[in-house]
Amino acid sequence: MDKTAASQLKATIWIGKSGVTEQTYEEIRRQIKDRGMVKIKWLRSTDVDPAGIATACKAELVQTRGRTMVLARQRKISR
Repeated sequence: MDKTAASQLKATIWIGKSGVTEQTYEEIRRQIKDRGMVKIKWLRSTDVDPAGIATACKAELVQTRGRTMVLARQRKISR
């Protein structure tokens, strides 16, 4: 995925003090399906595992900077 495009995205999902809930996962999956890429921010006081979220949502972790991550639709591997 293109990191330049990722840096220009606006965050559309914010993870608050309640952390990552099932509704958060559903929203991430929906936005990845619709847009192909999603930027997520979280509070400093919230413990977030970007790689774990990417795995749970079957997405590719494109970039993590500070308290911001970008996830994208997984690329299909042609054999």
